[in-house]
Parts: sequence; C-alpha cells; structure tokens
Amino acid sequence: MLTALFVLARIVANPVANVFQKQLAGRGTHPVVVIGVSHALLSVAVLPLLFGPVGLPQATGFWLDISVCALLAVASNVLLVYALRAADLSLLGPLNAWKAIISLGLAVFLVGELPTLAGLAGVLLIVAGSYVLVDRSPGQPRRQALGQFLGDRGVQLRLAALLFSATEAVFLKRAVLESSALTTFVYWCLLGLPVAAVAGVLLVRQQAGLQLARIRDHAGTCLALATATGVMQLATLLTFGQLQVGYSLALFQLSAVLSVILGRRYFQERYLGRRLLASCVMLAGALLIVLLGSPAAPTFTN
Repeated sequence: MLTALFVLARIVANPVANVFQKQLAGRGTHPVVVIGVSHALLSVAVLPLLFGPVGLPQATGFWLDISVCALLAVASNVLLVYALRAADLSLLGPLNAWKAIISLGLAVFLVGELPTLAGLAGVLLIVAGSYVLVDRSPGQPRRQALGQFLGDRGVQLRLAALLFSATEAVFLKRAVLESSALTTFVYWCLLGLPVAAVAGVLLVRQQAGLQLARIRDHAGTCLALATATGVMQLATLLTFGQLQVGYSLALFQLSAVLSVILGRRYFQERYLGRRLLASCVMLAGALLIVLLGSPAAPTFTN
C-alpha cells in the first residue's frame, strides 16, 4: 500500500514540478538559477535532519554514488528546464518513454545484454508513439515531420536530459541500498546546491542582479517548485527502496499523461487528443522494454 502511494506521489509531483519550471523559465529565470533555487530551499528544509535521524553515512561507496548523483541531477534538470523553455510540456512529457530505450542501450554496451523480441517490440512502439506525437503541417510526409521533430532543439535537450537522469537512477538506487531513502534524499539536496552554484557562477554571474530580482518577484513559484521537487525526489527514493529500478521507471511513465493535461491547462498547448494517444502508445512500449525487454531481470533488487 505504501509503495503504491510513493509511486502515485512521484507520478503527480513530477509533471507539477515541470509546470513550475516552465513558468519560471518563461518569466526570464535562467535554468541554472531555477535548479539552484530549488536545491537551496530544499537544503534549508533538510538541514535539521543532519542532527536527527540522518547523521553522517560511513560507507565510502555511498559518498561516491551520491556525488555522481548530484552532478547528473543538476545537469539533467538544467537541460530539462532549457527544453521546457523551448518546447511544449505536453510534447516533452511523453518523451520520458525514451528513457527505457536509453536504459536498454546502456545494457547492451555496458553489460553485453541483448534485448529480447519484446524489448524490440517496445522500441518500435515508442518510435510509433513518437510518430503520433509529431506535429505535421497539412500534406507533410510523416518521415519528414519525424526528422523535423528530432531536429527540434527542445526535443534534443530533453533526450540529453534523459540520458543523464537514466544514469542517475542507477546511482540513486545504489546510494539507497548503502544507506536509506531519507539519507540519500538529504544529501542529494545538499550536494546538488554547490554543483548548481558553480554552474551559476560560470553561466549567469553577469546577470546576477537580474536573476535575483526574478527570484524575488516569483518567490511563491520558487517555493512551490522546491516543494514539488522534494516530494518527487523523496517519493522516487522511497520507491527505489521497495522496487527494482526498471519497474519503478516503468510505473513513473504514467506521469506523461498528466503532463499532456497540465500542458493544455496551464499553457494552452494544442493537440490534446493526439498527444494523449501518443503517451499511451509510448507507455506501452516502455512497459514492454522494462518488464520483458531484457533476458535477465532488472538489477539492484532488495
């Protein structure tokens, strides 16, 4: 029962956080600042836990894994905000299904694990869903439209973000196994802040005054984003503590449908029916890949 609640919280919190990210980016807040503010607010919130139930983990492997997570998380989320600034939420949300293809590819190259027929069928379903997702001009050939779709800057940034986040998921699971979901969450928040701060110094120091004004003007949205991000990440880690990474990521794909609905609700994005259909097709493909796509069961079980 608790696991189902964790999964549900993750499914809802992820697209809600994306809405706030897109709103802030659309109001001129730099993507690095969007992510940095989230980690700053979360760091303040979790700091008291260091003197309570969390403490200082002793496992050397945990520190390596959580440090890699911090780097990957900031890179992934900054790329995501860039993507949200450039493209529709209802277009980018369904693309989460491509994470399953990325994971399948990583398994081939890193551990020599060849996909099954079900896995290949899942890949074809995700590609087919992408065809449905493509916005075509009247009379435009589908192949040409798909090429235009994959050449879209927002889509490219989203796929790059997925590569980072798919890799991060493995290290997060390892960190959870070496400590606990709560400990991993606390240090994910804390270590992400200096990574985002360094990126901010490199990318936005000449706009510091303007960006601080943006944060002040939209403080409520920043707080809402930090809350949604915190719920999302904690729910993710609690789910990883109960389920295999592969199964968890498959269930999380349900958030794509909510992304399409929220894109229509808050940003008046078009093509609601087509994007909902594409989300369902790509979700089916992701489930095939994750559940049946590999000859071996997903790793990192409890």
